[in-house]
Amino acid sequence: MKDQIGKLIEARRSAIENSDLPESVKSMLVRHYELSVEGLKIIAEAGIFKELNDLRVKYVGKSGEITSLMKSLKDVPADKRPLTGKFINELKTLFENAISEREALLAASERRSREERESLDVTLSPPATTASSRPGALHPLTLVKNDIVKIFTGMGFTIVDGPEVEYTKYNFGLLNIPEDHPARDPADSFYITPDILLRSQTSCVQARTMETMAPPFRIVCPGKVYRPDEDATHSPMFQQIEGLVVDKHVTLSDLKAVLEEFARKFFSADTKVRFRPSFFPFTEPSVEVDLSCAMCGGKGCRLCKGTGWLELLGAGVVNPAVFDMCGIDSSVYSGFAFGIGIERAAMIKYGIPDMRLLFDNDVRILEQFR
Repeated sequence: MKDQIGKLIEARRSAIENSDLPESVKSMLVRHYELSVEGLKIIAEAGIFKELNDLRVKYVGKSGEITSLMKSLKDVPADKRPLTGKFINELKTLFENAISEREALLAASERRSREERESLDVTLSPPATTASSRPGALHPLTLVKNDIVKIFTGMGFTIVDGPEVEYTKYNFGLLNIPEDHPARDPADSFYITPDILLRSQTSCVQARTMETMAPPFRIVCPGKVYRPDEDATHSPMFQQIEGLVVDKHVTLSDLKAVLEEFARKFFSADTKVRFRPSFFPFTEPSVEVDLSCAMCGGKGCRLCKGTGWLELLGAGVVNPAVFDMCGIDSSVYSGFAFGIGIERAAMIKYGIPDMRLLFDNDVRILEQFR
């Protein structure tokens, strides 16, 4: 580096001496070029950023030695000032480049040191498993959600997602839920503004899909929903998977076949499905779907309160009014929809009596699902 600087300075000194500048100007410039050899050497050996910054101020700062040379131009004959200024600028550029190069080297060195300090040796053997160091596993709700999604995608359903902060238009309006419906009451939903709320059902994803996707299609919409409820079977935040099929000639029999197939794959081959008449603004006709109790097989137990049945979900044939509001011709297409609470499905499948156990993060419970 020193040899390179020396050769460069020697070349510039020769150029200055061979110029037609006045002897006094030549002498001044040559002197500064010769003194710059030591300055550039000091810059090349700077070890920390503060030292380098001090050198920048000393040489090319606002009052630096080389910057001050520019003030001497007023004493140079007017016709010689361009050439003199050229030599001064070349010297200044030489220092600025040297400082920038050293700064880049210091930054690279510091980055390498930090990487060495913060590096993780992934070849090390893991510590021995102890009572306080158990292997991780998926949460039971994640396991249940994955199982449900896998079953429906195996039947040709596509997964669709949507926003958790939703407009009332999609959460209620396009689902045929009138403004005086109890679900719209501020005590039953988490409103942000009169027109925006935390979605209370993933059915709003179905409304968005019908508004933008041309039938036929079959979708499932898993996700979090929010309602101001909290007890053994309810939580302010819980998860749903809602399904929607839109095609020509879809009937309640198709819905029954799909849900029976789901129940057999998710619970057991012996699971029975029962439909009870109900009412939902989104569907007509509407049904509540019960399953034979997974714990007692329909004989009656504490979990099913002696009835032999457990309520799992609501479903029905899509109301033609919903199709019309979403831009689908109800005279051509029909469909069915259903909604499954993931926590509810987990409680039924694993015989969990209190939903809150699923959110307590009690390792004694969670490790049973590893």
